[in-house]
Amino acid sequence: MTIGLERDKESGVAVVTLDRPEKHNAVTLEMARRLGEVWRGFRYEDDIRAVVVTGAGGRAFCTGIDRADAGRVPQPSSPYTIDDPLIALGPKANDLWKPVIAAVEGMACGGAFYLLGEAEFLIAGEGATFFDPHVSYGMVSAFETIHMAQRMPFGEIARMALMGSAERLSARRAHEIGLVSEVTERGGALAAAVRTAEVIAGAPTEAVQGTVRALWTAREAARSQALAQAPHLVALGNLPPERQAELFTGRARGGGSDGAFRLR
Repeated sequence: MTIGLERDKESGVAVVTLDRPEKHNAVTLEMARRLGEVWRGFRYEDDIRAVVVTGAGGRAFCTGIDRADAGRVPQPSSPYTIDDPLIALGPKANDLWKPVIAAVEGMACGGAFYLLGEAEFLIAGEGATFFDPHVSYGMVSAFETIHMAQRMPFGEIARMALMGSAERLSARRAHEIGLVSEVTERGGALAAAVRTAEVIAGAPTEAVQGTVRALWTAREAARSQALAQAPHLVALGNLPPERQAELFTGRARGGGSDGAFRLR
């Protein structure tokens, strides 16, 4: 199983779990497809009024797309377009306006921001860390930074994106800058997220969904315009896949800074 799904119709809360802990919950193409189906399906489930999304195993929320699967996505030759397999990974991209809360334990990086950027708010365990390794591997961080720039101060998202794999944002620092709304003890993020989801699910659902939609309307114009530019920036700025692979291989062998990252 790669996407776990639990429903509690009495409380009105569903828990969606990225369930691939042996791979740090890296998303395969099949997982991305299945997750889109889950979000779209919730639109028709009136018994589900709030959703929590989390990762299995405690070591990572999600570390983005599985590199093996990323290489299987054919890309057009034009620099003005790109096929991004994670573009519809989040709830808002699938037209779901029921509230979604992210429960983060361990690492959340790169492609995880497609999900975190479309959650209403984040709750993190004490050991959670956030980072974006794209530039370290010769890739433009466009979709990810656009998503997270909607919920982080500009300087903080700029630093995280440009420092790449050399630095990780701690749960405490993420709380200080407003990225995370609550920090729990290690392993406590899911329970805390479910508690808040139960409170939200207890309110009239029309009012809740209307409020969610109103909140997103406030940022939607800027977000949509920025995301429209992202494919071109990625197509123009990414190193060729073989050069990216060399950088990944070099760091995996200890040639990079991954083993000596700075936590802040």
